[in-house]
Amino acid sequence: MTKQDKIQAIQDLTSEFQNANSMIVCDYRGLSVAQLEALRLKAREEDIKVRVIKNTLANIAMRNAQYPQSELKGTNIFVWGNDQIKLAKVVCKFADANEDKFVVKFGYFDGSVVQKDHIVSVSKLPSKEELIGMLLSVWTAPARYFVTGMDNLRKQKEEA
Repeated sequence: MTKQDKIQAIQDLTSEFQNANSMIVCDYRGLSVAQLEALRLKAREEDIKVRVIKNTLANIAMRNAQYPQSELKGTNIFVWGNDQIKLAKVVCKFADANEDKFVVKFGYFDGSVVQKDHIVSVSKLPSKEELIGMLLSVWTAPARYFVTGMDNLRKQKEEA
């Protein structure tokens, strides 16, 4: 990679990181290419980006994007997107399926450093669509109960 290529890569990464609401850094040592492609495919479906980046380039891009300083060591894969819950769900589900080879290290949610425990707890939250479904169910409950009561009253009158 030439110096100009590195500069361009840092600029692209800085832009990507600035536009992302959240990012998770994981260790991927031991994963096969097919497994990494499966992660990328699932992430792409959820509008999440996955990329293996050299630690030095990632450090510079993260510093330029105003992320808190962190120490990057070893083999790292960076996963980022705008929906924290979707991001955490994709990463944790993949980590559960590949326990020994894919390990969540830490992440950034809304510009703050978060640890693995926080990421796992966020992954267990219902998604936005599930929350909307729950809310609609609560809102329609009185009407359902009223209709059920009226139907039961009709059946009683018919039997009498």
